[in-house]
Amino acid sequence: MEIMASAPGKVILFGEHAVVYGQPAMAFAVNKRAFINLKPGSGEKSIIKSSDLNLAISIDLNEEKKDFKREKKSIINYIIAALYEVHDGSPLDIQLHLEIPVGAGLGSSAAVTVATLAAAYQHHHKKISTPQLAKKAHEVELTVQGRASSLDTAVSTYGGLIYLNEHGEIIPLNFNLPNSMVIGYTSYRGNTAVMVGSVREKRDRFPEIMDPIISSIGRIASQARKLIAEDDMDLNYLGELMNINHGLLDSMGVNTKEISNMIFNARRSGAIGAKITGAGGGGSIIAFCPGKIDEVLRVLQKTDYALQVDLSRTGVKIH
Repeated sequence: MEIMASAPGKVILFGEHAVVYGQPAMAFAVNKRAFINLKPGSGEKSIIKSSDLNLAISIDLNEEKKDFKREKKSIINYIIAALYEVHDGSPLDIQLHLEIPVGAGLGSSAAVTVATLAAAYQHHHKKISTPQLAKKAHEVELTVQGRASSLDTAVSTYGGLIYLNEHGEIIPLNFNLPNSMVIGYTSYRGNTAVMVGSVREKRDRFPEIMDPIISSIGRIASQARKLIAEDDMDLNYLGELMNINHGLLDSMGVNTKEISNMIFNARRSGAIGAKITGAGGGGSIIAFCPGKIDEVLRVLQKTDYALQVDLSRTGVKIH
């Protein structure tokens, strides 16, 4: 029997990097997804293919588990690590389809992990609750990356707009962002594990400087939650918080010239807020531009890649 599962990518509005240190963060699921097709294999090994990524690999899932710290970083590792958690090792044929650019800070690894786990549980007729699936997906990301926030996998699992508080509790928020968000992303993709490691090293060297920056990013996420709860929220305040958050991320060393150019181009074209989204070092920006979508898209697409995204209220799904 063939199983298809999908999960959405995500955009972090507030709190990247600081969330790794227990600070709150806010993110929303986007209407771009990762799809996993899984069925019993016909050969002796499992086959994982993706025409989007122009790759195909074979692997014996009964052999000794991979040491992911020694493996070349690849989105395929998240599929393999997820299968180690659920699957019995028998051969599978797996197709991966991505609407999300890999390495652009849009949660491709989390979406792939969540979709793979959901498909594998369905394949084995095992039930798993939504909170358990989010927890298991986070464990898989930890296995592959070494250190990861639970935010990405929570958003891919639940969908919607999510606030992750300082206690690690997931709080869905009722807020709509129609026709107001543009993602810009560079051809150079950042490496999440590398960027998280570089921030950790800087914090180890300068704790008295870095800890207040990390705490300030957390307070921005907390303030944004209060702002979103207001009936007559001033959209300009939300944009201003995004701009402040970006400045703090810049001070952490995760910005690049290309990202800065995109952000200032977006702001000059009408975005009231624009910032890095994700780990940085390349990858993506999020621009908040109600009423200026076309203008911002046009300018960003002259030099980089850009697309409009909307909030997806649908999380992981079995098709």
